[in-house]
Amino acid sequence: MTADEVAKDIVDAAIKVRRALGPGLLESAYQACLARELRRRQHRLECEVLCPCSLKEC
Repeated sequence: MTADEVAKDIVDAAIKVRRALGPGLLESAYQACLARELRRRQHRLECEVLCPCSLKEC
């Protein structure tokens, strides 16, 4: 898949989840359902991956 195809598939999955669940739920509910939908569509993903960073004082 091209990057554009992946992006379109992600947006389509997000819209599907939002329509199915409706408004007012916690972000974690939408995240779990979106991850499940993307995996169903054969995408590999990881949720909430830690990114190491450091802040230096100026």
